[in-house]
Amino acid sequence: MNVTENIFGELNGQTVKSFTISNDNGMEVTCIDYGCIITKINVPDQEGTIENVVLGFDTLEEYLNYSPFFGSVIGRVAGRIQQSKFDLDGVTYPLPKNEGENHLHGGPNGFHQVIWDSFIEEKSDEVNIKFSYISPDGEGGYPGRLEVTVNYSLNNNNELIITYQGTSDKKTLLNLTNHSYFNLSGDLKRNILEHELTIKSDRFLELDESLLPTGNFINVENTAFDFREGKKILEGVKSEHVQNELVGGGYDHPFLLNTNNQEEICLVDAISGRKLVVETDKPSVVLYTANMLESNFQLRGIPSQKHLGVCLETQCPPNAIHHQEFPSIVLEKNEVYQSKTSFKFTLV
Repeated sequence: MNVTENIFGELNGQTVKSFTISNDNGMEVTCIDYGCIITKINVPDQEGTIENVVLGFDTLEEYLNYSPFFGSVIGRVAGRIQQSKFDLDGVTYPLPKNEGENHLHGGPNGFHQVIWDSFIEEKSDEVNIKFSYISPDGEGGYPGRLEVTVNYSLNNNNELIITYQGTSDKKTLLNLTNHSYFNLSGDLKRNILEHELTIKSDRFLELDESLLPTGNFINVENTAFDFREGKKILEGVKSEHVQNELVGGGYDHPFLLNTNNQEEICLVDAISGRKLVVETDKPSVVLYTANMLESNFQLRGIPSQKHLGVCLETQCPPNAIHHQEFPSIVLEKNEVYQSKTSFKFTLV
């Protein structure tokens, strides 16, 4: 196990640092303290060729100018909040609008645009990069002084484990996730339409025209949303299901997980032989297949295009504050928020 630290760039007079962790198998994870962004994950294919399997950039300027949340930690609240406001104990909290009338991914100045404090912890069998941030009371419209930590841990099982923790001095909302775009072909040689995805989920959430959950749970049976036995992502792009067409061909939907920490999500690229297994303690995963990825920039020399990556955002369902039937994202005063998601890379 090894870790190196470098300067990635500078923002408003502050230095942005990068950290590269490598294990004994040749797997490498690179992240920066701006937005806790994962910029690269290098893993071997079935021939032993080590290549990058996430979308990202090599410069801070590109992240500032073009990034649709590539590799970022999202907060305080992942996903959309309807009409950019919510009520807590009879008080209405207005939020900044950054997608039409709605509030998306913590707003225009969410955790994805913060420079976090960082600390390296090296052990014989794992290396941790610990990020921390104090979000002031009222930041982004949310109540409470929130202390947040995010830990990226790499071990010799080719497993990247992300843990989140947060406490607030006032009742508030918190729903964190990581927004990495995966492409197991390696160095973006192909799009993700031939990737096969398995999700242990019987139900997904219907979306309205603003891509907000309506509150209706739809059974996946006999639809392009049935990933229980594995399905190529291409099927959702070709599907004429109104929900697939609504999001631009593909998926941008929350799936309710049947189980936790039991290989509930699995992504495979048969050509490279790479396999990603995701396990989480969260109740749902938002599957986004980059249907709205713009084509006005390049990623390390590769033109950006629709369906170049797939996001597996483990979290509570979006807009949960407006749906009592959803798992709650309310964090009580002095309560400890904790969550963990692991990403394990193997071969088929």
